[in-house]
Amino acid sequence: MSEDFKLDATARNDLGKGASRRLRRLAAQVPAVIYGGTVAPVSVSVSANELMKHLEHEAFYSHIISLNVDGTAQDVILKDVQRHPSKPVVLHLDFLRIDKATKLHTHVPLHFINEAFSKGVKIQGGKVVHNLTQLDVICFPHQLPEFIEVDLANAEVGTIIHISDLKLPSGVVSADLQKGADHDLAVATVQKPKGAVEDSEEA
Repeated sequence: MSEDFKLDATARNDLGKGASRRLRRLAAQVPAVIYGGTVAPVSVSVSANELMKHLEHEAFYSHIISLNVDGTAQDVILKDVQRHPSKPVVLHLDFLRIDKATKLHTHVPLHFINEAFSKGVKIQGGKVVHNLTQLDVICFPHQLPEFIEVDLANAEVGTIIHISDLKLPSGVVSADLQKGADHDLAVATVQKPKGAVEDSEEA
């Protein structure tokens, strides 16, 4: 991991929509829940200002977070962020407890590299379509990558890159491929340049 994330939280007993609204409006806190493992779910709140700084980092969404609840730290990952539909406000968070000895199922962002320099784009005038922006993976917590690269350097027009074409880090497997070959989804596609079919027919 290139980044260590730590976040303070406070346990809360005042539950319900009204209590959550008061937290966000009066205390600048964001309600959240921690679940998973053999321990019962716990409702907490985190500082909105501290949270927004972390959310600016892409890695925060897929990295292990040290969540300090009233002085007791526990390892979690961020499973869900509920945002306001029209305002830059986070409404609620879901954190999942993790066990370093147990594999976890989560998603990792995809980074597309060499897209502008690929043969399909630079020479053939095609366009790259990102069919997926993140990949569901299964691995041990210490194997969780910050992101997975999709190299488009050799992609030509008509190329379809599937999950099975990706080079995953050691110990990391695709959750989709575990379901069978028919779940080998398209990750990126290099489409023909606009008007190419029409031009060919006119010729």
